[in-house]
Amino acid sequence: MYRSRPEGSIDREILNYVSSLKDDSEIFFYDIIGSEVHVIMLHEIGYLSRGELVELLQALEEAKHHPKSIMKKSEHEDVHESVESFVVEKIGMSKGGMLQTARSRNDQVMTDLKMKVRNDINEVSILLGNLVETLLNSADSNKQTLMLLYTHLQHAQIGTFSHYLLSYTESIFRDMERLEELYSRINQSPLGSLAIGGSSFSVDRNRTASLLGFDQLSINSIDATSSRDMILEYLACLGILMITLSRISEDFILWTTDEFKYIELADSASSTSSAMPQKKNPDPLEILRSKSGGILGNLIASMTILKGLPSGYSRDLQDLKSLVFSSTTTTVNSLSMLRFVIESSIVHKTRMLEIAKSSFANAIDVAELLTSKKYLEFRSAHKLVGSLVKLAISNGKHSLEDLGEIEIEQLLQASGYQIQVEALKEIIVACRAENVLALRKSKGSPNHSEQVEMIHHNKMRLMNFRDRTAKRKKAIDKAYDDLSKIVRSYTFGSES
Repeated sequence: MYRSRPEGSIDREILNYVSSLKDDSEIFFYDIIGSEVHVIMLHEIGYLSRGELVELLQALEEAKHHPKSIMKKSEHEDVHESVESFVVEKIGMSKGGMLQTARSRNDQVMTDLKMKVRNDINEVSILLGNLVETLLNSADSNKQTLMLLYTHLQHAQIGTFSHYLLSYTESIFRDMERLEELYSRINQSPLGSLAIGGSSFSVDRNRTASLLGFDQLSINSIDATSSRDMILEYLACLGILMITLSRISEDFILWTTDEFKYIELADSASSTSSAMPQKKNPDPLEILRSKSGGILGNLIASMTILKGLPSGYSRDLQDLKSLVFSSTTTTVNSLSMLRFVIESSIVHKTRMLEIAKSSFANAIDVAELLTSKKYLEFRSAHKLVGSLVKLAISNGKHSLEDLGEIEIEQLLQASGYQIQVEALKEIIVACRAENVLALRKSKGSPNHSEQVEMIHHNKMRLMNFRDRTAKRKKAIDKAYDDLSKIVRSYTFGSES
């Protein structure tokens, strides 16, 4: 189709090696509507007659309904050649050959890719909103569910399961914001830039951009056809998002073990062993943990493809498509899966409370209360409580509250701290697991009132985010609907 200078056909093995048809089904629809917009613009600037436009549109509309048969033709290098060949076959070279006037595969593929990625951003954003909603609902149900919080995987402080879940809503909101910011950079039309240096035709780039729902143009024709930094940014956004999902998965994998027993996955979200009948494995979470590495690999592969390229289009860029498409598919599936796992999981609240009560995770609260009541300055309080913990462990006790007054008095006498046993015991009791969260006053802590405020605030954030996502999607849907009306206005009642 494109072989003007080279004679004969391309070698079959070479064709198979350079062909991108196996990946291009993802952008088939976008290639069709991009072609429709292009020929409508060519008619409006006076290059195509109405009759020529009608025949081109009719052929493209027919192509839209036969993606499999068009894409399976192995003699073509890519979707662009397949579609153009179909059009030429339907209406002849004299008219079908006009399809690629003032257009190159270079601006064409970037237009297709941007339309695909902006759609993917909206789809991922919707699923992110759904996941946040699930996290918020679970947080709302677990505001009073005490659990240990960990640093270095060691007992750190007492918190709530709600506070844990809300921590990940913050991460996911940042993922949402990154995608929102990227959307404005993706939603710029390259169409009309041609191969690298524009056209001698007076193409109306603003018109084609508007018809396809782009907010603005990629101005410089070199940049428009050869830059892929926004594609890297998209893959980076997905990579960061999948790291967040992988960390949630890792927590849940740990917490489903018999050693923790904080969480139990629903039977419908678990796998089993082919040999050990007692097993209930968190395989979906393990697969997500693995697939997050695959997406990071796609990002690195894409960066490596781009790092050595000169300015202008190079065929190396073709290999980015499969990396982008597979990353989107993996992310979409992972978001849906994780939402189901969280929504259907059983939280063992009693177990969490038992572990929190039989720990020394309230030690910092005891030290802070000693300081706030002016018994000791903080460093001395820190040392005293550390000594109390060491004493309790050496005496086989599981919490500071288990220490008797005689044990405490002996330690105080040996250490020389000027504080009454009764006063210290009273502070320890005041900092028992059930009471400790009421003592927390800092903004963003697991204090009950802070949990209520965070949940309410994040529900408002989610509502606003969903409104913005719906607005973006509505704008694209309207552009496509308006385009369909224009196409029908030309083709209705016309027969080729």
